[in-house]
Amino acid sequence: MTTTASAPADPDAAEIPTISFDASPESYRHWTLDLSQAAETGVAYLRLDIDETAGLVPGYELKMNSYDLGVDIELYDATQRLRFEHPEVRAVVVTSAKDRNFCAGANIRMLARSSHPWKVNFCKFTNETRNGIEDATANSGQTWIAAVNGTAAGGGYELALACEQILLIDDNSSAVSLPEVPLLGVLPGTGGLTRVIDKRRVRKDRADVFATRAEGIRGRQAVEWKLVDETIPKRAWDETVAQRAAEAAARSPRPSGATGIALAPLHREESADGISYRHVKASFDRARGLVEITVLGPSGGVPESLERVHELGAQFWPLAMTRELDDLILRLRANELELGTWIIRTRGDVEDALAFERLIAEHSGDDWLVNEIRHYFKRVLKRLDVTSRSLIALIEPGSCFAGALLELALACDRQYMLDGTLDEDASEQGDEAQIVLSESNFGVFPMGNGLSRLGSRFYGDDTAVAELRQEVGRRITAREAMDLGLVTDAPDDIDWDDEIRIMLEERASLSPDALTGMEANHRFVGPETMESRIFSRLTAWQNWIFVRPNASGPEGALRKYGTGRKAEFDRRRV
Repeated sequence: MTTTASAPADPDAAEIPTISFDASPESYRHWTLDLSQAAETGVAYLRLDIDETAGLVPGYELKMNSYDLGVDIELYDATQRLRFEHPEVRAVVVTSAKDRNFCAGANIRMLARSSHPWKVNFCKFTNETRNGIEDATANSGQTWIAAVNGTAAGGGYELALACEQILLIDDNSSAVSLPEVPLLGVLPGTGGLTRVIDKRRVRKDRADVFATRAEGIRGRQAVEWKLVDETIPKRAWDETVAQRAAEAAARSPRPSGATGIALAPLHREESADGISYRHVKASFDRARGLVEITVLGPSGGVPESLERVHELGAQFWPLAMTRELDDLILRLRANELELGTWIIRTRGDVEDALAFERLIAEHSGDDWLVNEIRHYFKRVLKRLDVTSRSLIALIEPGSCFAGALLELALACDRQYMLDGTLDEDASEQGDEAQIVLSESNFGVFPMGNGLSRLGSRFYGDDTAVAELRQEVGRRITAREAMDLGLVTDAPDDIDWDDEIRIMLEERASLSPDALTGMEANHRFVGPETMESRIFSRLTAWQNWIFVRPNASGPEGALRKYGTGRKAEFDRRRV
């Protein structure tokens, strides 16, 4: 569901709609989730059958199974439901309901007329969804298999690349391709180049040929070059795909006989001044360009058994809070572009937060649902890591930045901790602000670079990280946190309001573009992984290329595509 917001600066760009990320299988316009064989075989089929007339924004048709953000919103919903609602599913086959056409990738008309922020958010969300598919294979026992039953171009092939296996129909016409460079003057924006060489291990000279050959590669050569795992004759297609899926399902550690939990629609209250959920609140200050986000810790006792955790299902606090935070991050990124600074707080009891965390830690290795919750929170933290906003944590009396919730503060660009209490609220606040480290802060929720947030914070200083391990479980006050390097500053009650106000005013005075680049550079230190390359390198290149005249200018490739006229390139290398 969308409503039109303010028009973009680019007069040729489409109007920017207000985006909802709500979806459910009965509302899908573009995907069919087939679970008819899941109970017996452990295999689900997810078929792409795009409704050409159901673009998220008016003005283009989704021809040739091409997609836009609305298609990916449904795909993300399907990935979540498969993990939480269907533990019986051990393998997922992604294929097309259209004969001889797997997916043509992102819709070019949509891209050509979209504003730059829209393109960026579209590519980012799509990347995150693809990464989530890989995470399901790696950590949930749900092996994703791409059954490419027709041509897969651009983002269509990138969807296949996110799967563990790629099966290509051998019908003398179906091919895989990344035609963005030769046809559109841009790059495969959802990790295509990176996955081809990092994941598929395609030789770089062959990758160069492949990425500049608009028609792509098919058949035996696609297998030889490692672009697909297997080609299958059309006559044996259905049988062989089912066999490969059954083989993958047989290898899965996913439990048999487990019952899933329902992901009921989120309840939220929205106004011009904020968004409120049960466990997460967001208040907008448009005059200052910021949003204040408060995550409420758990209230009440910890469930007395795993059975009770499953009974609570989506109402179990760690899962309920994570779903709300996920939804809020997505809505703010897509719809509130001018709220450039996010202030993150927590409110609640430290011991209650740690008690829930201990339950997750104790059972994540032996219970499928608890394992899913832990990995979901990991993915939401990663979503926060790659969000192009200034992130500021305020740690005050009444906060519950402990263990897993402390990761929210460590994900921020700066952390400010009040030393003492504010006089006017002293009677209500009780103890002064405290934080608590737990084992969760030492690698349970890794960043995209493979490091913990503490490891990234103290990159190259293993001694500091080792010393922090000695502080696990202890309540750390503001002065101690400063000495340990866990916070940026610890003003006292006299200076607190002024220090925070000046810092926020200073942040708001800086170039948002420069801040985005600086923050991303600082957040991802150290080694590169395939995931960090996709976000911090390829996505940055793609975003730069998107705004260059050779792609988006009046004579650029995106504008000329489909007109029968060639793009006119500025031949200067910059």
